[in-house]
Amino acid sequence: MAFSKGLHELGNHAWAYLQPDGSWGWSNAGLVTDGDESLLVDTLFDEHLTAEMLTTMKDATGVGGAEVTTVVNTHANGDHTHGNGLATNAEIIASEASTREMNETPPEMLAALLENAPNMGETGEYFQHCFGPFDFAGVNMRLPTKTFNGALTLKVGDKDVHLTEVGPAHTAGDVLVHVPADRVIYTGDILFIEGTPIMWAGPVENWLRACDLILDLDVDHIVPGHGPLTDKGGVRRMRDYLSFVDGEARRCFDAGLSAEDAAFEIDLGEYSNWIDFERIVVTVDALYRSYRGDGEAGLDVVRLFDLMGKLYRDRRGRA
Repeated sequence: MAFSKGLHELGNHAWAYLQPDGSWGWSNAGLVTDGDESLLVDTLFDEHLTAEMLTTMKDATGVGGAEVTTVVNTHANGDHTHGNGLATNAEIIASEASTREMNETPPEMLAALLENAPNMGETGEYFQHCFGPFDFAGVNMRLPTKTFNGALTLKVGDKDVHLTEVGPAHTAGDVLVHVPADRVIYTGDILFIEGTPIMWAGPVENWLRACDLILDLDVDHIVPGHGPLTDKGGVRRMRDYLSFVDGEARRCFDAGLSAEDAAFEIDLGEYSNWIDFERIVVTVDALYRSYRGDGEAGLDVVRLFDLMGKLYRDRRGRA
């Protein structure tokens, strides 16, 4: 299928909603229906985008915001949760770890940062580059009404929907959504296709295992959190990238380089044409914290955005 904005039918009353180009904030979602029941996989970064998506779904399937019976948030990031409030009658389900993260990073925080961005110099310019198109001030956030740890099986009509917690990886509580009857899996941000992944939490071993889990499933349709629909070849490419960066970061760590120097030194080679290459800064930082056994200690998001902006400007300037 072409990577075009809007609703894409996968068959058997399952759909993917795609948002090119898959960069910062331009995430994907999904819809699964059977009989009078429906499940929305993720909402979008602000209420304007989510309302547009739900109207498109209503026109095509008869299921819009009020008709959605269940929302599953694959993880805590706002581009997968900020539209929850528009699914007015739905039960909202997420992992317990994701729910804690949602409480820690409310949309008001992003709204305040974006408002202050003009006073933040080059860091603010990069922040506006990433998040300027979105309206966080208009978000009326709904948090999950049901949480789980490990695994949970839901019913949508006669369909089983398997939720499997694979985090901490990209974030603290990543979840895969597998619908065997539809031969489809919605991966959230375990997969960035044709885009550079970003590892806020780690460890990388959990992310690699999540890729292996997807590869072991009997599925025809793989819906990533960002980027076009993919197949198992796309999963392997994501796994290969993570393994490559882990190996390069470990080499730099053993040589005594700082995480910052390592991120700027690593030659991405065949992966350098993926969008948002500068996200390697955050991934290397997470890898270094894992190597040191620091966990989340020392996570300075503003500093990481500053470094990503520097790497973005540096490599764009040399291109």
